Amino acid sequence: MHQPATTNPLIIMCINMTIVFAVLIGLSFIIKFIHMIDPTKPKEKPAEAPKAAPAAAPAAAAPAAPAVDPNLNIAVIAAAVAAYGGDAKIVAIRPVESTGWKNVGRANGVQNTVF
Repeated sequence: MHQPATTNPLIIMCINMTIVFAVLIGLSFIIKFIHMIDPTKPKEKPAEAPKAAPAAAPAAAAPAAPAVDPNLNIAVIAAAVAAYGGDAKIVAIRPVESTGWKNVGRANGVQNTVF
């Protein structure tokens, strides 16, 4: 048996990171090379001479966005509560900030009170 070249963890880490990044850079070059010689890429058509532009058509008005009923979300939530069944009542519907800790607290609260 032979002795290891080094036992210093920092040198071992540097060697390993160098190998990993060298392999990743090599893979990126291989991917770029494959994109250059890709046989499935559509052939480029030769550029045509520009033709005379037709007379500009009048700009059409953008279609109006459909009117959204502000009570639609409330109706959907009420339908979901009714489909769930039971004696549940909707007391308030309000937007809630979405942060990780609040979501975990809500999930724990729902899990503890529903069952």
